[in-house]
Amino acid sequence: MLEALKVLALMNATREVVKISCKDFAKKINQSVQTASRRLKELEDEGLVERIIKKNGQFVVITEKGFNLLHSEYLQLKKIFENSNILRFRGTVFSGLGEGRYYVSLEGYRKQFKEKLGIDPFPGTLNIRVPKEEITIKKRLDNEKGIKIESFKSEDRTFGEVKAFKCKVKGIDAFIVMPRRTHHLNDVVELISEKKIRDELKLRDGDEVEIEVIL
Repeated sequence: MLEALKVLALMNATREVVKISCKDFAKKINQSVQTASRRLKELEDEGLVERIIKKNGQFVVITEKGFNLLHSEYLQLKKIFENSNILRFRGTVFSGLGEGRYYVSLEGYRKQFKEKLGIDPFPGTLNIRVPKEEITIKKRLDNEKGIKIESFKSEDRTFGEVKAFKCKVKGIDAFIVMPRRTHHLNDVVELISEKKIRDELKLRDGDEVEIEVIL
């Protein structure tokens, strides 16, 4: 019933009397003519719309009660979407193989971190393993653009493009860095910061942390 009321609102029925046939309304709600007629009758019986049927057509307007119901729905949806640029997920700290230190120390990346992220990062990363129940949130990062860190070439190889996302870990500012193009989903995120996060927060392998990502 609420969906039918939304359709009428999109036809401007909160602001003016709308002329509509059951046939046209059926198309808009993707239902049969009989169902459309029943929906309009239900909305009228609930006091959500006023409806007048004349020889030249059917006229509908949304009542104050109907408007208040829509507004209540709007406020609930607003709570969902007003913070849609923030993601939160949890993971556990683990020790890597030292690759993060190598890549963060490369001048081709380091220069861009300074220019685009505004930090001169500690030469190393904090490695976080994301549990299965949180992986869907992490997957969103794979689909977001992030801050582009360009690929570059050294004398003997090419280093790929990565992307970065501003985040916080227990109040410490950091950035998640990850390959821009990935062919498979993995459960690891790597963080860089001007501080050595592990020491600042006295973290050990196996400790759980929450990461707040700002998209």
